[in-house]
Amino acid sequence: MKKIFTILLLSGSLLVSGCSDWLDVLPKDKQSTDMYWESSEDVEAILAQGYSRLRTCVPYIINWGELRGSSVIVPGRGTKTGLIQNFQVLPSTSTVQWGTFYQVIGMANAVLKYAPTVMDKDASYYESRMNSHLTEAYFLRGLSYLYLVRNFREVPLITEPYVDDAMPNDVAKSSETEILELIRSDVRAALATNAAKETFDGTWATKGRATKWALYALMAETCLWAEDYEECVTYADYLINATAAMRPVFMSTPGQWFNMFYPGNSNESIFEIQYDETNYAQGSGSPSKVFPYGTDVTIDSYMYSEPMTLRLIDEYTQHRGDEISRTYYGSFAGTAYANYPDNGIIWKYSGMGVADREAVRTILDANYIIYRMADVMLMKAEALIRIGGSANWTEALAIINQIRERSELNPRSEVSADNINEATEEMLLEMLLDERDMEFAAEGKRWYDLLRYGKQQNFKYKARFKAIIMENNLTAENKWLSSVLDNDNAWYLPIPAEDIFNNSLLTQNPYYE
Repeated sequence: MKKIFTILLLSGSLLVSGCSDWLDVLPKDKQSTDMYWESSEDVEAILAQGYSRLRTCVPYIINWGELRGSSVIVPGRGTKTGLIQNFQVLPSTSTVQWGTFYQVIGMANAVLKYAPTVMDKDASYYESRMNSHLTEAYFLRGLSYLYLVRNFREVPLITEPYVDDAMPNDVAKSSETEILELIRSDVRAALATNAAKETFDGTWATKGRATKWALYALMAETCLWAEDYEECVTYADYLINATAAMRPVFMSTPGQWFNMFYPGNSNESIFEIQYDETNYAQGSGSPSKVFPYGTDVTIDSYMYSEPMTLRLIDEYTQHRGDEISRTYYGSFAGTAYANYPDNGIIWKYSGMGVADREAVRTILDANYIIYRMADVMLMKAEALIRIGGSANWTEALAIINQIRERSELNPRSEVSADNINEATEEMLLEMLLDERDMEFAAEGKRWYDLLRYGKQQNFKYKARFKAIIMENNLTAENKWLSSVLDNDNAWYLPIPAEDIFNNSLLTQNPYYE
């Protein structure tokens, strides 16, 4: 059984063929539940397909999470990806299609509905194993909806699998609040049975399948997005204060930082999307290929913007020690290319470690990290800043400085525990944004960090949010960019045109009507 799951998850070999309809779970000719869901192997196969489809989401995760934040850019303005970063994307643009996320949701919905029925047909399929499978399905559905809600704000909320033509194709959008509550309800349901695993057989599975730790991280991030800051702290602490032997841990040694990216699946990792080019000829969509290095770099390639490159260089000059850090040959390579002298090349998915800083991967199959401990720690810090109070602010500052210490950087000089009452919420939030920008460069988080900053607390920091983007986006025309950012509806992507055409109840997002 483990071998079957491994082959399906890593190679993408399909037990069931792909399907174009975004509500589909199985091909039209194999959707009868009488023909499937007979054994535990059937459940595992569909669950594995959920993970396989999640891998196909990675290019979207990168585009949606990075380009509008302008730390990572594509120099070519007229490219499909360039349209995203310049807020000129259209409903017909292929880079805003959401179908792959709904395919993951469809797989998860099928497992949630039909896995319990398999116990009546397969005596070896015990309730404990079934509940464990459900926890993974809840995670896959919740994570997919979190990406959708952050990018489209309101989307159709599908919780039933598409199994025959009697299922409705027309579904209206649900509100952001409803979607966030479904995610939180799913995580609670997953954790309530105590069936979520702490580990699986093999490191790749522990880091590549949804564990209890991954559910905690998903809940912490969802609560942060929902402005439920106390609950965010609660779930972050479930990870930070965990004592289990195989828990994810923050790796405090500077020289270990690059191990998160090569070879990957590090102790700090909570959940990462797996790639394996060697054993399964699977590398398409890996960040190693999305972020090219060397002669593969073109005008259409992703790279750090000039302002981000300068920040990385500035941090490197502050770097105290000799061990590799998150800057020079950590996050970026300093090689200057004649056509793009002002941009830094994204290195963290191309390098091979600290022994030879210029050694380039020969096999381009880096995993894509969704959650790691530093992320959860800084989620907690952000929530503490928003909650307020000198004790919370002092703890948040300590977390920020702990992350900096790992990169051999001095503590922030603007404020300390001794004069924390002289700080402001805005000052601390910007310090946190700076830290997240550097720590998670090219990890698909920058736009969401900025969007939280701009939208939360009734758009309290909208003006500063706009200023940060305009300071960093050097590819869009200033007057245009200023006008777009004034309209908070433009902060979200358009509903794909094809889905508007095929779904009579689906309405376009306001800015694109």
